[in-house]
Amino acid sequence: MKRIVFSVYCCASGLLAQEANSGFELRTTLTAEAVYSHRLSEAPRLSVPWTGGIRAMLYPTWKISRHWTASGAVQLSTRPYFFEQLPSQGRGVRADILQAHLCYSRFWGNNSIAVRVGELSSAFGSFLLHYDDAANPLIDMPVMYGYYYKPVTTYSLAGGQIDATLGKLDLRAQFSSSSPGNRRSIFDRDQYANWTGGVGYTIVQGWRVGASAYRGPYLYRGYPYYFPGEAAPKDLPAAGYGVDVQWARGAWTIDGELARFDKAYRLMPTFRQETGYIELRRVLDPRWQIAARVSFMRPSAGERSAIYEAAAGFRPNPYQLLKLGYQRTETPNGRGALDDVVAVQLVTAFRAMSIARD
Repeated sequence: MKRIVFSVYCCASGLLAQEANSGFELRTTLTAEAVYSHRLSEAPRLSVPWTGGIRAMLYPTWKISRHWTASGAVQLSTRPYFFEQLPSQGRGVRADILQAHLCYSRFWGNNSIAVRVGELSSAFGSFLLHYDDAANPLIDMPVMYGYYYKPVTTYSLAGGQIDATLGKLDLRAQFSSSSPGNRRSIFDRDQYANWTGGVGYTIVQGWRVGASAYRGPYLYRGYPYYFPGEAAPKDLPAAGYGVDVQWARGAWTIDGELARFDKAYRLMPTFRQETGYIELRRVLDPRWQIAARVSFMRPSAGERSAIYEAAAGFRPNPYQLLKLGYQRTETPNGRGALDDVVAVQLVTAFRAMSIARD
């Protein structure tokens, strides 16, 4: 099992990339979700303890020639949809470009190289490889990933990236205009160069270990935790260090990550977060699967948390996955069962369009 970014992230798309010299393909994942949780009753939302949501992921790929490809990932979602949005205020529909880049790639034997420029997913860690609802066996994300004040953003970062595989070794290096720990749009102020790198090695087929890191300024002057009198944002870097492992054999799959994140300040001590998760999935038969994940977050300031998740999945046909999930969050000042979440997702993944030319 290698981190072959060409099949998941970027440059090629399924049979279109393998069989045609040029063409266009649009893949789609549609999710309908129902959630029950008393988090919805917390301030400032103060709503009834149930809601519904819809999410659409669109993956357009334009294969320009044998080596050049333009790819993207567009997310449309209602609010609230993600668990971290449940207690927050507001409803509506949001569109986000999670990827939009031009890629040049070459393959020879067991080796490959790809260069991408544009809007990119963070190269840190391994979870973003199965961020899509059809690939995620559970419903929520590990606690270290997300949109609001999380160590690794799931939004896109403007920049460039080089990916390479050399036999069992895979490497990646990414430059971005803002930090994975506090993503900024290309139209925002206070953008500073950040670097992310990663390496992985496939020990045997189905067992890969990896490591990744990032570093660069992360603050901006409008950030809630940027206080008057603090040093200039460009002088305050954030750094992340992590290890990950993927193991698959037969019906079992295991994924895990451990990471530490440091965010520098001058007026107060450096803010640190230690976090990680382990995720297990078992395929019972071609239609049924079960999965569980345990995550933790230990910040140097604020509450520690442990999150326990479980889900059962059923495939009524090759294109759909029905998931029933449960999540429990434990914190020192938590509300017990009132913080639990029960959710149902119906995920439909299909190829909406494919035009190939030799």
